[in-house]
This record gives sequence, C-alpha cells and structure tokens, in this order.
Amino acid sequence: MVLIRIGAFLGNVNFTVSAEALESQEPCGTEVAVVPEFGKKDTIIKSLLVEPEGLEKEATFNSLLCPSGAEVSEQLPLKLPENVVEESARASVSVLGDLLGSAMHNIQNLLRMPYGCGEQNMVLFAPNIYVLNYLNETHQLTPEVMSKAVGYLNTGYQRQLKYKHHDGSYSTFGENYGKSEGNTWLTAFVLKSFAQARTYIFIDEAHITQALVWLSQKQKDNGCFRSSGSLLNNAIKGGVEDEVTLSAYITIALLEIPLPATHPVVRNALFCLESAWKSAKEGPHGKHVYTKALLAYAFALAGNQDKRKETLDLLHEEAVKEDSSVHWERPQKPRAPVEMTSYVLLAYLTAQPAPTSEELTSAARIVKWITKQQNSQGGFSSTQDTVVALQALSRYGTATFTRTGKPAQVTVQYSGTFVTKFQVDDDNRLLLQQTSLPKVPEEYTMTVTGEGCVYLQTSLKYNILPEKAEFPFALEVQTVPQTCDGPKAHTSFQISLNVSYIGSRPVSNMVIIDVKMVSGFIPLKPTVKMLERSNHVSRTEVSNNHVLIYLDKVRALPI
Repeated sequence: MVLIRIGAFLGNVNFTVSAEALESQEPCGTEVAVVPEFGKKDTIIKSLLVEPEGLEKEATFNSLLCPSGAEVSEQLPLKLPENVVEESARASVSVLGDLLGSAMHNIQNLLRMPYGCGEQNMVLFAPNIYVLNYLNETHQLTPEVMSKAVGYLNTGYQRQLKYKHHDGSYSTFGENYGKSEGNTWLTAFVLKSFAQARTYIFIDEAHITQALVWLSQKQKDNGCFRSSGSLLNNAIKGGVEDEVTLSAYITIALLEIPLPATHPVVRNALFCLESAWKSAKEGPHGKHVYTKALLAYAFALAGNQDKRKETLDLLHEEAVKEDSSVHWERPQKPRAPVEMTSYVLLAYLTAQPAPTSEELTSAARIVKWITKQQNSQGGFSSTQDTVVALQALSRYGTATFTRTGKPAQVTVQYSGTFVTKFQVDDDNRLLLQQTSLPKVPEEYTMTVTGEGCVYLQTSLKYNILPEKAEFPFALEVQTVPQTCDGPKAHTSFQISLNVSYIGSRPVSNMVIIDVKMVSGFIPLKPTVKMLERSNHVSRTEVSNNHVLIYLDKVRALPI
C-alpha cells in the first residue's frame, strides 16, 4: 500500500501507475527471464476528484452594461466570510454579448435530459421551449442546438406520460406510485408546455384534450378553479397559494396554448379574474401584489388592454425602485420576487400591436434587476423563478434584438497589475468568454467601451464549515464499518440513514434525501433499488455521484 498526501490539490488529480519488464539475470522460476521487444511496459492513469471539506457556497454578481459609444465602469469587490475553508476560494468572470448567453452556454443544464418526478421533469422541460423560441425568432438557431433540444424535448415528453392519470391529469409520481388524485397546478403546467412544444416535436393531441377536459371539470360556477392534489415541493408553485392565484395561473396557461378569450372555459375564468381584480385594487397599498402581477399578464394575453394598463399603473406605484432598476416584493412568504417581477415584465411585453418605447424603457429597468438575480448556470434560485424568468427574458430579448455591427471592448483589472481584455461583436455574441480571477479577496474593475450591451457575470465559489442551526429534520448518518481500519473498507462500505421530522407540523410534506457519495466511490444500483420496498420510499434515483431518495412524508418517528 502506498500513502500519498493530496490535500494540497483540489479538482481532478491523476494517478499514474506503470509496470515495466526489466532485464535480469535471475531466473523466473525454472525459466530464463525474457524481456519482449514490444509490450514490455504498461501504464494505467486513474483520475480522483479531490474536493475541499465543508459546504460549497456560490455568490454570483451580474451586470448588463451598455456603453453606447461612451465608457462604462463598475467596481466589484470580492469578499470572503471569516469561516471560509482555507484555499477553497476561486473566482471567474464570464463575458457574453447576449442576454440569454449564460443559458445558451449551459445548454446541458437548461436543455438537459429531464429526470425525476412529474414536477422536476416539467421545470426542466419547459425552458427548452423558451430558449428555442428565442434563438429561432432572432435567427440564431443552429442545426446542432436544434437537434439536441428536440432530442431532450422528446425524452421529456415520453417521461412525463409516466405521471399521467387515466382521467388526463398529472401528479408527482403518477398512478403507479399510489397517487390517486391529479394535481391542478401541475396539469395546467403540463398542458401549456405540451401545447407550446408542438412547434418542435410531435405531441399527441389526445393528451392536450384530456388535460383540458379535466381542468374544465375543476372549474366552479363563478369561473374560478378548485385546487386538487398535492406536490412534492409546494415552493415549485411559486406564489400560487389560493383560489384566485391558482385560477389566474390556469387562465394564463390556457391563453398561452393559445385558446381564444371567447373559449367557454377561458371566458368563465376571466369572469373570475375580473371579480378578483375589483377586490385586489381596493386593498391596501402593497397587498395582493402577486395577484396583481398575474392578473396583469392574464389581461394582456386576453387582449384586454384597458385592464392591463390599469393593473400595470397600480403595480408601478407599488414597485421597489433602486439603482435604476425596478422589481416587486410582498411582505409574506413565499415572497417570490423573481417570479412576480417576471410576470410584470411579460405583461409589459404583451401589448397590442406591440410595446411602446415607454413600455420597453420600463421593461429594461425590470430586466436589469432580474439579470442580477441569475446564477452562474443561467437559472435562478428556485425552479418556478427559472421557468417564468427565462420565458420573460427570452421575450424581452426577442423584442429588443438588434445587430450593432460594431464591437464592444471589455477590460477586467485590479490594482493596475492584472489586466485581461475581451471583444464582443455580432459574430461572437453567444460565445462564452471566460477567465479565472487570480486573487480572492480583491476588488476588480470592469470597464466596457464601444457599442451594444455586454453581460458580465462573476462567479465566486468557496467552502465553509457547517454551523449548528435549527432545521425541521433530524438526520443521522453512519457507515458500516465505522472506520477504515480493515482492508475491505477501502473498497466498499454501507451507509445507514435515520431521518425524522421535528418541525411544527404533525407531519412533513414530501421529502427528498440527497446522498452524495464519498469521492472515489459509486453507489451499487441494486442496493439503491431495494430501498423502494419500504412503504415510506416512493422512488429512488441515481444521478452521477448522488443517490436521491423520495419520501412520501416524514413523521417524528425515525425512518
């Protein structure tokens, strides 16, 4: 056994082992040792991922700078917390010439192979459509991206049908996992996404018709919709939490199919929303902000420009204005600021026949705030934030797309010593240009000159040691054997988990346990599948070096 200290290296470390036959006068048993002319040496190279201890944290700093022939500069101080793990900090800066450039580059994350339960599958499925729409309408769609995206859409479509019920609705795990009732919100999400995906892939019309019929059966006499079913994660719905917001969400989904405002189900739903609007606009300042954002977009889709303008005017008074940007918040949880602000942006962009220059100016201030919330992968902090924000940004990108014909120059420097330069033009606007920043902590200066707009994204990653905090779950993890003393422990070991709910409610919502493997080890899939024999486990999944365990619910007694 050879012990090698690798703590000073992070990332993939290659181990090279060579064996070579050497000439020797010593006999090999009873025979004379012979060295072959060819094949006397063999080499094996194995890669091991070395990660810093603690929990990885990431901070992303985004800027959309438009010099318009002048010079625009921005200071960016990169700071680290006191409890950072030594030598774990690393930072990089990315330069793009397109608002959706980050999403384009991370197409393997946004246009990726959908997986998981019915909810996860759809929040990974839908952004594919928005990205394709944007590239197609701005004449930037390449055959390679089209082929890959269509393949992912087809896979996501077939997978989603596993979660379909016989009545046309959809739920988290479908009927195969004992979920007897379809979910209203998820069914509306599937319905509009399938309808929009018809532009790129074949969708059986029966699935769309059956989902529409099921939703229409949930409509009440007043035009509003009844809530039905449960979700794995209620946060996936964003701010949708009552009958009015659910009805507005479903109405938007129906209009985005698109169904005409004269369709009986849509017409009755609009009656519900008009009644809700009367109550919302008479409420105190700052109340029903999320409802107003949904209503503004719903009225815009329905072609009711008067109510659209009235709602947007009221929202403008309740906006949070800071640093030449605009967004919306609400005092209660879930706050859903990105999702809410994105709905307002969609309402501004959905004008007949087109948004005015004043509306596009307001939209630009909204976009400035939304882009600052984007993470390094091109997404946002939650799934619904990502879906709605990418839809809104793609619509804004389409409405404002231009080719300047002139380049923009970007300079990144600190202390006058480190300097790196980039050029962005019409030919490379979707190209991700990236460089590592040599020093953290440090203050960097970003300067842009020339024409057009440049999207700058700085990613700062570091690890911290976990601190004791209050959580609604208790988790105990043990290994068998508990130490690595024996030779067998170097090749295989078992992981034992005990989880219980210690929150304020009698029982938790559905739960996902994410078990990340120790570096150098992989899970044995047959043993993972055996977990599904438990009454508590709805589903298991192996993704890269993670094991995902889906639990229907967790009580105070350990599982």
